Amino acid sequence: MAVEFVGMVPLILLLVAAVWECVLIGYAFSLAGNAADEAARVGAVHGEAACEEAAARHIGGAWRMSAFCQESGDVYKATVRLNLPVLYPGLDVGVPIEGVGGSATEKE
Repeated sequence: MAVEFVGMVPLILLLVAAVWECVLIGYAFSLAGNAADEAARVGAVHGEAACEEAAARHIGGAWRMSAFCQESGDVYKATVRLNLPVLYPGLDVGVPIEGVGGSATEKE
């Protein structure tokens, strides 16, 4: 029984790490999409600087993020890129995860 336990522990730990990585990747996609939506909503009213600031406000400090905001006709678009995390948000492989959001442009 002890031999079986010792043989299975690495497989169980590997499975737990794989599931955790899948959860973290899903969370990163959700986080990027939400930040892009919020940034586009703010940018539609207040402009590009406020858009990028709003995106940064909705992403935690551990994530490496870049935001691009621009007006495209009657729609204000925001794109938020996060790097693909490996086991925790501070460690990444440089593969981008992208969230895109848009909001109708509002004139004051």
